[in-house]
Amino acid sequence: MLRQDSAQVAMVKVQIGDQSGDFTSETTFAEVVEQLAPTYRKTALGIEVDKVSYDLSRPLAVVATSGQISARPLTFDDEAGKEIFWHSSAHTLAQALKRIYPHIQLEDGPVVKNGPGFFFYDVLLEDKITEADFEKIEAEIQKVTRENHKVVRSVMERSAAVEKFRAMGEHLKVGIIEKLPADKEISIYEQGEFADLCRGPHVPATGKLGVFKLTTVAGAYLGGNAENQMLQRIYAVSFPDKKLLAEHFKRVEEAKKRDHRKLGTELELYTTSEDIGPGLILWLPRGNIIKDELENWAKETEAKNGYQRVTTPVLTKENLFFTSEHLPHYMDSMFPPMQMDNENYYIKPMNCPFHHTIFGHRPRSYRELPLRLAEYGTCHRYEDSGALMGLMRVRAMQMNDAHIYCTEEQAVEEFKAVIKLHEYYYQALNITDYHMVLSLRNPNNKKYHGENEMWDKAEALTRQAMEESGVQYIVENDGAAFYGPKMDFQIKSSIGREFTSSTCQLDLFMPMKFDLKYVDKDGTLKRPVCIHRSPLGTHERFIGFLIEHFAGAFPTWLAPEQVRILPVNAAHMEYGTKLAASLREAGIRVHIEEPEESLGKRIRSAEKLKVPYMLVIGDKEVAAGNINARNYFSGEQREYSQAEFLETLTSEIRAKKITEIVKTQETKTA
Repeated sequence: MLRQDSAQVAMVKVQIGDQSGDFTSETTFAEVVEQLAPTYRKTALGIEVDKVSYDLSRPLAVVATSGQISARPLTFDDEAGKEIFWHSSAHTLAQALKRIYPHIQLEDGPVVKNGPGFFFYDVLLEDKITEADFEKIEAEIQKVTRENHKVVRSVMERSAAVEKFRAMGEHLKVGIIEKLPADKEISIYEQGEFADLCRGPHVPATGKLGVFKLTTVAGAYLGGNAENQMLQRIYAVSFPDKKLLAEHFKRVEEAKKRDHRKLGTELELYTTSEDIGPGLILWLPRGNIIKDELENWAKETEAKNGYQRVTTPVLTKENLFFTSEHLPHYMDSMFPPMQMDNENYYIKPMNCPFHHTIFGHRPRSYRELPLRLAEYGTCHRYEDSGALMGLMRVRAMQMNDAHIYCTEEQAVEEFKAVIKLHEYYYQALNITDYHMVLSLRNPNNKKYHGENEMWDKAEALTRQAMEESGVQYIVENDGAAFYGPKMDFQIKSSIGREFTSSTCQLDLFMPMKFDLKYVDKDGTLKRPVCIHRSPLGTHERFIGFLIEHFAGAFPTWLAPEQVRILPVNAAHMEYGTKLAASLREAGIRVHIEEPEESLGKRIRSAEKLKVPYMLVIGDKEVAAGNINARNYFSGEQREYSQAEFLETLTSEIRAKKITEIVKTQETKTA
């Protein structure tokens, strides 16, 4: 049976910006926007209420539980608006494919944050789709958009949905539906002759979409399971107009130059070896300096903020992970066990159960809270070999981890302090484009553990902290950890590539599982709240991000080599060697390049390695006892006394100065 949204008629007060009005609960969001925010008539793609996105065609009844709401129209300028735009684009790609290849089987078409496209569709088709087919597919997509089909949402019971998609010949869709609970209602989106399973939301009509470009075709296993049949995955991008599309591909070309895998090799930062295994990073001396500098910075910062450092083993008996319920629920992401002393041991995939054990090793008092335990722990997770990607997706990682144990009354302030710590790091690194994603529990998903009351409290505390922090965030109604809601920080590099940098979780479940307690002021035993946090994420992913963000030209304080001394000829080596020793004594990372090759070639070598300062030593410098320094970022070349140069350099390092570096580097690489 097919049915539309319905609800008892009631009055709802709606606020959009500084405009408000009273509407019946049957009024659609589109009608509300028309009356309260007519300037959004052409650009609105959806609507947002309490950080959740909805179709403009939905009635107010879907959110009007209190009789009063605040709404925000979503456009392509909003992250949530882009999500709607690209999700609708994926449906339109599928519709075009279905027209060209009538026997095609459609599986799924999600939006993706990073990859060769903004969205893709997985399909089963005997014909192999190649780049030679892209032009006709793109032409058919544009035809669908010009036809301006109204996008209609409806809800069906499972049996009716199975019947509908079986009649359409969509057997992969039938398989998806049959795996859902028997009593689950299923939302369907239709546009013209095309229908698809989807939670939505979507644009009101296909005419709201703009220009498309298919980017590549790859292989993908059905359901992501390597034991299933292989599908074809068609990636694409779309934008409201051609100008934005052209700007995107300019950024793509720049991203190729900044690819951390390419630069990581050229700058001699890290390597891998088949003899050691995929996803296992070997940090070379130059890369290890960056890793150490970040870790030292984190340790210094955490010490100032009251964190205490701990160290835990990389191995544990399996019972620890049965207590935390990572076994069996997380087993697919763990390396296989090893047997010793007739017991199974696991390499740890995360530090938290070890930190819980440390908290619980003796009685605790409220006077000790908040207790902040920090560790740059080494963790190992089994990632599918096809998912491994340079430093971004690895199997061994060192995590800027910490767990904060506090009272429920302290939880919001502690969570806010973690958010501020993120912001401190980002501002220091000139990362200006970031937002948070709050991932909540989907009550219909059986992966989540714990009582409803526990989840409601954890989600409410997390929301409160995120609201009070003032940092922009969006909500995803699924994707939480199995034991609690989580907040992800999404950051963008200087060329707009987005990364998930870290996760923060407010956890009421694990303190219960590990029976953690403290004695409160009144002498009663209470359970602490646990906050999991890692502002700098893992060394691997964060350094991978920074390589691309800075195009490999690290600010002086992070640069593996801060100064390179270039004596013009052998007669200048003695002065250069003494200068190098003096700089090393002051803690500067310096290398002296002997004059075995021409000065020009040695300058080009230093530029290729993006060394911040080159000091050319010739007769003039030796006679005056001065330095001729060339700044890589600005191109400025000037003379200094030794004392003046050292002061300039050390003050730049102390201040972690990077703003000017980023601006000039962007100009340099444009």
